[in-house]
Amino acid sequence: MSISLAHFSQPYNFDWLQQQVIANGAIGRLLLACVLGAMVGLDREVHRKAAGVRTNLLICMGSALFTLLSAVLAGENGPKGQVASNIVQGIGFLGAGVILHNRSRISGLTSAASIWVVASIGMAAGAGLYATAAVGTVIAIVSLEIVGILERRGNLKGFPLVYEARGSNETLMLTSILDAMDRCGERLTDVGRDAIGDLQRINFVLTATSKKHAQLQSRLKTETAIDSIHTFRDPEED
Repeated sequence: MSISLAHFSQPYNFDWLQQQVIANGAIGRLLLACVLGAMVGLDREVHRKAAGVRTNLLICMGSALFTLLSAVLAGENGPKGQVASNIVQGIGFLGAGVILHNRSRISGLTSAASIWVVASIGMAAGAGLYATAAVGTVIAIVSLEIVGILERRGNLKGFPLVYEARGSNETLMLTSILDAMDRCGERLTDVGRDAIGDLQRINFVLTATSKKHAQLQSRLKTETAIDSIHTFRDPEED
């Protein structure tokens, strides 16, 4: 398939463009890419990640569109993968933007990896590899959900939780928290404190396995200086 200047000599004639869209099944490929990208994005949206449904949908559709354009613009004898090959580089810059390094740890690696995978799914859909794109989507969702659950329940990977202790005496609470952390073999860092009237609140973040979190929570609940202990998902959790 080649493109000549004659195709663009009549700017208001869309017959040639319509023929190419129909011949390549471009509409179906783009719609499939949108659906598959949205499926992965929905999973990320449920977990309140920055790259949600719209982001993953657009990445997947854009990758599919670039893949389609790569073959069309190259013609019959040109390098059909020239445009598509640059998708990987572009997605690399996009993924780097969601990786953060703070609190002595790195977050966003899983989000960056999911963006990279969504782009590959879009490329497969744009190339007409429908089954490959669908299977890739299923594998990605399973990896994000089921594997993550197995990692936590099997104590294979630590995850961060925000702890908040409430009571009336800040000094005694800090001593109790430090004692509980020492017994669990963990170090207390990044402590935040505030007060609402007579109520004192102390919060900190701990990255540990499910078993370690359960041990610490059990110890903190037995401390008399702490009236109540609460845990929340860390907003920077990967």
